Amino acid sequence: MSINPEPTNVAASVDAILDELQDRPFSSMQAAIAMLRERTGTERSDADLKGLITKKAAVRGIQFFDENSSTAN
Repeated sequence: MSINPEPTNVAASVDAILDELQDRPFSSMQAAIAMLRERTGTERSDADLKGLITKKAAVRGIQFFDENSSTAN
């Protein structure tokens, strides 16, 4: 049984998006997920992408506004 790899390196795409958002520290998480899906065509769940983005952003000190919550993520 083989697993089909994603056509694009999603983690590298997250890094590229975070590079672009470096000057806008309170960007929307939903906008970042949408941008990631548009660039990569990934079918990963929103929760998985949010986790990946959150972890990579935390290392860089970037915060995202979660539109479904009253606190920043």
